[in-house]
Amino acid sequence: MSFNLYGTPPHKCSYLPDKLATTVFVDPKMPKNVNLYNDLAEQGFRRSGNDLYIPACKNCQACISVRVPVTEFVANRRQRRIWKKNQDLTIVAATSVFKSEHFELYCRYLAARHQGEGMDKPTPEAYVDFLTSSWSKTIFFEIYLEKQLIGVAVVDRLQNGLSAVYTFFDPDYHSRSLGVYAVLWEIEHCKQLELQWLYLGYWIEDCKKMRYKNDYQPLEYYINDSWQ
Repeated sequence: MSFNLYGTPPHKCSYLPDKLATTVFVDPKMPKNVNLYNDLAEQGFRRSGNDLYIPACKNCQACISVRVPVTEFVANRRQRRIWKKNQDLTIVAATSVFKSEHFELYCRYLAARHQGEGMDKPTPEAYVDFLTSSWSKTIFFEIYLEKQLIGVAVVDRLQNGLSAVYTFFDPDYHSRSLGVYAVLWEIEHCKQLELQWLYLGYWIEDCKKMRYKNDYQPLEYYINDSWQ
């Protein structure tokens, strides 16, 4: 399948403040589907809303697409401790439609974790535009402590894996390390579905907020047009 790619003008990087970023998008007018998404995920692309994109910065290659080969994953001591600590939680699959309960939790999470970064005052429209799309197989995995919703892991189903889109949770439960727990649960869910990969998006070594992805080993890195 052939299609056009469109690059943005250089703009301030969201992850490395001293860098300029350029993002390349698949033609926004082009019809998309999970087959295309799967093929492009294998080439380092990600989804945001209805768009498929990849960083294409002229003088920087810091953003490296990463994925976990789930059958080879070995949890470290901290991850095993977090997994054990959260065995009292329940995960429920929900459709990717707007729910006020989800949105309120999302707002609380951003206010606690991303205050002053331009993300901490979202609108319902921006929330939906960011996390959902009209063509992807997106699932909102709700995380419950008894009957209380304390987190949501947004995941896309691909042909050969899952793509972790975003996770948000109640900041009052930060001691549970729900972000880590969500990734561990997604790895286990891939195994149950007999899928090969959990795509984690972009790892950036010099960005503290993105560095955590390197904790899930073994991890494959998309470098020079191949997974290593």
